[in-house]
Amino acid sequence: MLMRIHSEDPGDRQILKLVEILKQDGVIIYPTDTVYGFGCDISKAKAVERIARLKGIRLEKSNFSFICHDLSHLSIYTRHIDNQTFKLMKKYLPGPYTFILPASNNIPKIFKNKKKTVGIRIPDHNIPLEIVKQLGNPLLTTSIHDIDHVLDYTTDPELIHENLGHLVDVVIDGGFGNNIPSTVVDCTGETPTIIREGLGVFEE
Repeated sequence: MLMRIHSEDPGDRQILKLVEILKQDGVIIYPTDTVYGFGCDISKAKAVERIARLKGIRLEKSNFSFICHDLSHLSIYTRHIDNQTFKLMKKYLPGPYTFILPASNNIPKIFKNKKKTVGIRIPDHNIPLEIVKQLGNPLLTTSIHDIDHVLDYTTDPELIHENLGHLVDVVIDGGFGNNIPSTVVDCTGETPTIIREGLGVFEE
């Protein structure tokens, strides 16, 4: 199913329909402030495993991130966040950044004992933020790569639906996406380190 949603003002009825799909182990494709991505409720093990299969990777070796609505989720899913790191994230989020942080014991069981870190995203895009807000849980997120390997990322949601719509429950058309992923900043060491330069300009 292709669902068109206004990126600036997502409709409540559409968001609630998506939330119901996600609560029933659904997998969606949705826009962010960077590239389009696969997403599911992080608490739904079947959906998480489904995305791992779609990406062709083993779950224990995955680098999936969580999309959160705001920084209040940090205290739940991360640990040992010092004031400097919190201020850093507050400065750059919402925005096109992924921050790698130490994972807490509240990470769903399917992730436990597999990864000691978690990537946190708060995109500057109303569609994923409203989904997460209404869902009450973060979204697992991972970027969609273009199937022809000429471009890294597909930007056209109708083309995404044509190529991948049969693999997921819903493809959200929120307009053309970007073709540059988020900037990834590792905050697990003594100083923040950029491990992927993307759309966000990080100047710390």
